[in-house]
Amino acid sequence: MKKNILYIIISLAVGLIGGYFLFGGSGNSEQIDEHNHSYESVNQLWTCSMHPQIMQPEPGDCPICGMDLIPAETSAEGLSANEIKMTENAMALANIQTNLAGNSVASESESGEISLSGKIATNEENNSVQASYFDGRIEKLYVNYEGQNVNRGQLLGTIYSPNLVAAQQELLTAKSLKESQPALYQAVRNKLKLWKLSESQIDKIEESGKVKENFPIYTTVSGTVAMIMVAEGDYVKQGQIIAKVSNFNSVWAEFDVYENQISKLKKGQKIKVIPNAYPNKELEVTISFINPVLNTKARTVTVRATLNNRNDLLKPGMFVTGKIKGVSETKNEALTIPASALLWTGERSVIYVKTNPNEPVFEMREVKIGNRNGDFYNIVSGLKSGEEIVTNGTFTVDAAAQLQGKKSMMNQNSAKSDEKMTPTTTMKMEFPKAFGNQFPKALTSYLAMKNAFVASDSEKASRLAKKVLKEFQALPIAGLGKMEKAHFNKILEMLTSISSTNELEKQREHFVILNENLVAIAMNIELSDSQFYVQKCPMANANNGAKWLSSEKEIKNPYYGEAMMTCGSVIGEL
Repeated sequence: MKKNILYIIISLAVGLIGGYFLFGGSGNSEQIDEHNHSYESVNQLWTCSMHPQIMQPEPGDCPICGMDLIPAETSAEGLSANEIKMTENAMALANIQTNLAGNSVASESESGEISLSGKIATNEENNSVQASYFDGRIEKLYVNYEGQNVNRGQLLGTIYSPNLVAAQQELLTAKSLKESQPALYQAVRNKLKLWKLSESQIDKIEESGKVKENFPIYTTVSGTVAMIMVAEGDYVKQGQIIAKVSNFNSVWAEFDVYENQISKLKKGQKIKVIPNAYPNKELEVTISFINPVLNTKARTVTVRATLNNRNDLLKPGMFVTGKIKGVSETKNEALTIPASALLWTGERSVIYVKTNPNEPVFEMREVKIGNRNGDFYNIVSGLKSGEEIVTNGTFTVDAAAQLQGKKSMMNQNSAKSDEKMTPTTTMKMEFPKAFGNQFPKALTSYLAMKNAFVASDSEKASRLAKKVLKEFQALPIAGLGKMEKAHFNKILEMLTSISSTNELEKQREHFVILNENLVAIAMNIELSDSQFYVQKCPMANANNGAKWLSSEKEIKNPYYGEAMMTCGSVIGEL
């Protein structure tokens, strides 16, 4: 009996101790869970299902569309607010590449040599015009395309001129009175000479005794045709220009010099010119002109040297490098990065730095840029030597940051309204003058294709895409930089994709990418004779927004057509 009581007491004691640990632990666990829940609620962000770039610290309405905000997905990867992590698969698909930033000699070498970037330009001192010396109608034109070589005395075309017909008749009449009125005869011949008729032409008129209605006209200058100003059938006035002619026996090498280098240059100074097309050929000439006016946009001054080009090796538009020795004894080191690594918004210049050497984690960094040397920018501040930066695929990383509501080029403050997040921004690019002159013409066909998307006509869009592709392929792309070529090639790729399918949704997907690259180029070209509007629909492209160009201010949405014709707004003017 006593043993049974002892067993019962021991069992009760064990039960009480076990219960204490069991239920006491449960209470502590509840407190811990409550604490963790409180911690999560403090760090919870709220976003909009239609506009994922919106990130608010508390629930409420979307500042763009007014919809209720929903809890955003939280990350357990320990990333900061400005960091973004990409998958290895995404890195490979987007061909994202990184390199270490390092110091390099940007403009002056150890031997005190300044390196300048420039282009070959037409020597305007050798330019001339071929004009009409009498009123008339162009019947035939034998010099009719740009780039054609002409020599003095070459047949230019034929012209019907009532004044010239009357002057020939006067000559024949004066010839019959030559003996009695020699002064009159000589005056008529001199009149024809002033109209640039040669002695042999005048003699042939006298010998034939007949008036030529369609009279041949000959060139009075030699060179290469730079521009044809008339066509067959045009009526021309006395003194009107028929063609502009350039002589390429000598050309100019023009360089952009930054204002901090101006004091080191002077007229008559020796400069070594190296054409990019002939890297082993060095031409030593002297500086013949320094522009007295500073380009306030680029903060540069044009420096010019005249080059002998009798062997016709140098073509206007070619890139050249100029080197000037002995101007300084100091070494000027600068931190440089490839132009492809930089996103430029007009007010801000940003790059993406890899913050974790072992994982694809990136952070946007604002930097201050200095001079541009070819395909490289000098970095004044914001980046240290040895830091790893994205040099290829920067746009893709920035797009991923925008989708995750992180700080990006287009979204400086993620919690602010869309008005602050969609400025009309683009990369700073440089294009040859010939490309810039012909680019607006190609936009005319683009507008017709855009209107086909507005009408949701996939067959017409496909047909017009082929036409636009041909016009873009005809653009002179010689001299385009690496970044500029990347944008241009992407345009050609998207036009090819649009023209190869009649499925409207797929066409519009390609149209989104086409416009991103097209707008970037258009914003870096002066469209002096035309006006275009950059328009954007925030609902297109899976609510990520999409742009397009239009010649009309009225919104006609090419991504939705009649379904949402007026969805969008004007975000810039060109």
